[in-house]
Amino acid sequence: EMSELLDGTAEVTDKQKIEIAKWFLLNSPSGEIQYVAKDVKELLRNEKFYGTAAAEAFPIYNKSHMICLEFPNTSGEVLITSFNEIAKNEYLDPRSAQVAVVDHVKQVCERIRPAADEELPSSYIEEYRGALDAEVMKYVGEAYPSGFSSVYCINGKDVEEIGSDFELAVAISAVKTRPQNFCTGSWQSSWTMLFKDDLQIVEVKGKVQVEAHYFEEGNVQLDAKNECKDSTMFQSPDDCAISLANIIRHHEAEYLNYLQTSYSKLPDTTFKDLRRKLPVTRTLFPWHHTLQFSLSRDMKKSLGL
Repeated sequence: EMSELLDGTAEVTDKQKIEIAKWFLLNSPSGEIQYVAKDVKELLRNEKFYGTAAAEAFPIYNKSHMICLEFPNTSGEVLITSFNEIAKNEYLDPRSAQVAVVDHVKQVCERIRPAADEELPSSYIEEYRGALDAEVMKYVGEAYPSGFSSVYCINGKDVEEIGSDFELAVAISAVKTRPQNFCTGSWQSSWTMLFKDDLQIVEVKGKVQVEAHYFEEGNVQLDAKNECKDSTMFQSPDDCAISLANIIRHHEAEYLNYLQTSYSKLPDTTFKDLRRKLPVTRTLFPWHHTLQFSLSRDMKKSLGL
């Protein structure tokens, strides 16, 4: 059906072909967009259409999946998010005070340049950002085998002293791609922290997105999202960093536990609802032995549960 739509045997306008191609690119599972792109390009058989679709889809995909790109000299990495986007293809890495110039479609960092003073937060804000960055790095190092994190000032970066509000954002991204094992998985979480001077409180909002794709002898995808809120006292940079990192740690652990619990109930509930009570073969499905099916076992593995 996809090939008919894209190669023109179905009645579809050029604009629709580009939109269809974009849809497939944007809906690629984590870490698999380059494979999807190859197929889409082949089916479109039109460089111009593909170029347009890719130029529009890749930046959106890269930011929503918060992909991590290595600097050309392998001296570090940069996360691609909407928080640190300075220009269309320029992303600030506050930790190294550098800006990465990226090629979205190739998913590479082409070069880096030093960040200009006006692109960086004031020294007052940097104390809060830097302290939180160090605590989050520590947490991510313990919690995620292949995780990356970054902390950005998204509002009030020019605040020089006590007396004004400002806002920080934390981005955490972990991806495990094992196409040879027919599974990929990713965890992206973003946290915004609004430092309210008048109330001496920090308001926290979090979003977590978990994806898993299992495609041996089938095609199963998990796409789970969660949002939460919390708050803590507005204290010194170090004290804030510790309590904010603990808030992240607490909510992410809670959500992972929730996923694990739901997952362990899958064979008894969700999978059962997907099937007829008595299949066409007239024999009952062996629910008491669901673990014999590699699907259940390997999805657990791909999620790292």
